[in-house]
Amino acid sequence: MNARFARIAVLGIGCMVFVAGETYAQSKSAHPDFNGVWRPYRGGRGGDPKIAPPPASPLALKPEYAKADETRRAAEAEASKRGEPIASRAVSCVPYGMPSMMSVVSYPVEITQTAKQLTIVTEAFNEVRRVFIDKPQMPIDDVPPGFYGRSVAHWEGDTLVIDTVGIKENVRYQNIPHSDQMRITERMRLVTPDALHDQITIEDPAVLEKPYTYTLAYRREPDYEMVEFICDNNREYVDEKGGTHLRTEAK
Repeated sequence: MNARFARIAVLGIGCMVFVAGETYAQSKSAHPDFNGVWRPYRGGRGGDPKIAPPPASPLALKPEYAKADETRRAAEAEASKRGEPIASRAVSCVPYGMPSMMSVVSYPVEITQTAKQLTIVTEAFNEVRRVFIDKPQMPIDDVPPGFYGRSVAHWEGDTLVIDTVGIKENVRYQNIPHSDQMRITERMRLVTPDALHDQITIEDPAVLEKPYTYTLAYRREPDYEMVEFICDNNREYVDEKGGTHLRTEAK
C-alpha cells in the first residue's frame, strides 16, 4: 500500500470512529421509550421497592373546603348504610377525566409516543388523552373546561414534565374538590426499563393549603392487547337526589 492510500484508509477509519461516536452520543441522549401497554402496580407486601410508588403527601384542604368535604363523606357513608350509595362516575357512565383516568383499579393504559405528542388511551371506558410536547401552555382562563384539560410537556433529562390545566370542577380525583385554577404537574420517567412512575402534583390556590403529591407506578405489559370497554349500564339508575337503585320493570 502506498502512502496516499494508507492516508485515505486511516482517514476512513477515523471517519468511522467519529460516526460511531456520534451515533452512540445520540443514543445516550435519546428520550426514554414510553411506548406500550402499562398496568398499574400497587406494591404492597412482597412488592419490589424499586417499582412500588412512594407514599402520598398529606392532603391539606382550606378550612371551608375541609368542612364541606367531611359533610359530603358523612352523607356518602349514610347513603351506603341505607343500601343506596351515591352514584359513582362509573355507574353514571361519566368519564373519569384527569387525573383519575391515569389509574382505574388494575385496568391498563396504552401510551403511543412520538417526538411531538404522547397519546394515552385507557382500557377502562376507552378514555383518550393527548399531551403536546414542546408547545407553550395557554393561559388557564383561556382553556375551555373539559374532562382532560389541555396538556403540554417538555423533557428534563429522562423525565417528561407534563402541565395540565382546564379541568371541569365536577371532574375530581377521589372526590377532592377543586377550583377552575387547579393545575396538575406530572413527572413521568422510567425507574427500570419496564417500570414507569408518574408523579402527580395538584396545585390549587383557591382550595388547597399546599400542593398535594402522589405517585402512580406501572409495569409494562409487552404482550397485552387492549380490549374494548364501553360503559353501557342498563341495570342501575340514579334518582333526582343522586341515589342509586336497581332498575325494575316500572323504571
